[in-house]
Amino acid sequence: MGSTPADDRDELFALTRAFRHSLAYHRRAGAWAAPGTPSFRSVTDPDSAAVADSVSVTVSPVDAVSVLGLRSLSAIRAELGDCQRCKLCSTRKHIVFGVGPEPAPLMFVGEAPGADEDRLGDPFVGKAGELLDKMIVAMGWGRADVYIANVLKCRPPGNRNPEPDEIAACRPFLDAQIQAVRPRIMVTLGRPAANVVLGVDAPISSLRGRFHEFRGVRVMPTFHPAYLLREPDRKRDTWSDLKQVIAELERLGVPSPRPPKA
Repeated sequence: MGSTPADDRDELFALTRAFRHSLAYHRRAGAWAAPGTPSFRSVTDPDSAAVADSVSVTVSPVDAVSVLGLRSLSAIRAELGDCQRCKLCSTRKHIVFGVGPEPAPLMFVGEAPGADEDRLGDPFVGKAGELLDKMIVAMGWGRADVYIANVLKCRPPGNRNPEPDEIAACRPFLDAQIQAVRPRIMVTLGRPAANVVLGVDAPISSLRGRFHEFRGVRVMPTFHPAYLLREPDRKRDTWSDLKQVIAELERLGVPSPRPPKA
């Protein structure tokens, strides 16, 4: 069976993003010519400045390789292996990689696995996960239609906040997942996930309610389901954010599989 126009469009978007990120990496490295014959351009050069403006975070050599490779989720998981890249390997029960189809137009990114996720090896399977499932269904989607992952792949002891070295160890794998999934929209859940994805340090109250962009992907930060369980009055704000996601997906030509909640 041949590819559909939607498949061709998504592939074109992925390749375009990969090319832009490769240009950004080589600009930072100072190499604009073929390998072995580096040339240099000033950051004041209009062309190089345009490339820099198109990327919101620094692209590392590892990230540049993963972008150009456009690896599958199974290949990324195989590379992660029995990860020993940070100290969380000594306290986790299971690596929590992510679940969902490849590609998927809608992706949710949380902070880190909790106790239930660590025990079972899947993201968002506890009470917060049950609420996330309800949110997804209310949007007209199902858990099987979207991709769900966390910034960290291992649970921090006692559900403490992720530490910088842990984020740094996991970030290349999250970036690779995003590239493989090719979402049209990402919903980040909670302040830590939003800050990591967007490369900022800001409260969720100042980020939610409007779209941001990460490497050509529209990003809507909103509250984490675990926070909503503690502060149910904020569910109305979260639903307002998700309704913007529904409308934007429809504008992008990706309507929900089922009628969303009014």
